[in-house]
Amino acid sequence: MNSGSDPGVDQARRRAATVERAAAEPIKIGDGSVRIGTASWTDPTMTARGVFFPEGASTAEERLQHYAGLFPLVEVDSTYYALPSPGLAELWVERTPPDFTFDFKAHALMTGQGTETKRLPKVIRESLPDLLKQKPRIYLKDLPAVLMDEVWAAFRAGLEPLAASGQLGSILLQYPSWFFPSSANRALIEVAAERLAGWQLAVEFRHGAWLNEKNAEQTLRFLRDRSLAFVMVDEPQGFRSSVPPVTAVTSDFAVVRFHGRNRETWEAKGVSPAERFRYLYDRAELDEWVPRIKQAAAEASNTHILMNNCYANYGTTNARELAAALTELG
Repeated sequence: MNSGSDPGVDQARRRAATVERAAAEPIKIGDGSVRIGTASWTDPTMTARGVFFPEGASTAEERLQHYAGLFPLVEVDSTYYALPSPGLAELWVERTPPDFTFDFKAHALMTGQGTETKRLPKVIRESLPDLLKQKPRIYLKDLPAVLMDEVWAAFRAGLEPLAASGQLGSILLQYPSWFFPSSANRALIEVAAERLAGWQLAVEFRHGAWLNEKNAEQTLRFLRDRSLAFVMVDEPQGFRSSVPPVTAVTSDFAVVRFHGRNRETWEAKGVSPAERFRYLYDRAELDEWVPRIKQAAAEASNTHILMNNCYANYGTTNARELAAALTELG
């Protein structure tokens, strides 16, 4: 991909130029602080030549430093696929300003989902029962309890350097579309809250039943009672997986994630994440969220806004535009 292969990239670049530095610092709205960033800085469509990074930013270190000069927040999703390492976390601390913040997606096993066996740390792989060692994917229900203890411990250890530096923001517990309201599933959320005690946690649902007329009040009360942040979302509507754009703050920390509104790819099979979330918001669509974010910032000390439409420069442009709108409000 290059800048000339998609007219949307050029459109996004022109729009970004009008608000180039808008998202560089946290935004004060009343007594609350709002940070805006994207859910990736490494997607191939984003790192492609001529799209977002300057010509001189060719290494991972240079790209992160460039990104951290423009935004105060980023979300790391690689921890969903592989457990983090303390060494890499230490490098991130060294390469970013002391007030730069990292949010992380919880590992798949931590939210009841499957993971590639080969991506588990060697010490865990070698301790698997022989039958599990032969499987390409394993699930939480398959894993012996003692090894699941190791998964939680490795996740915490891998992010400890960022926690120690004060740069660890929140852990995103993103539950899958088949994770519906039930006592067993609420218990799984409680396990995560206990295992990650002391860290800020945010819960995102991918099944609309959690927020339907029958369950919404109970869901929000459940999160509020445990000081877990409800993740507010903007995403395509009309699917079983669709969560409505409810404005609700259930802890002193608030999160909004923008997934785009691409209905054609939302539940499509075999598409890359970049294609699934390939959507450039127009300014009117972003403006819909300005009063909602203002409300959230009035109820929470810290609010994180993450653009997950990380195709090319779409997310970075929308982050700047939303920051500009909120700066005017602030």
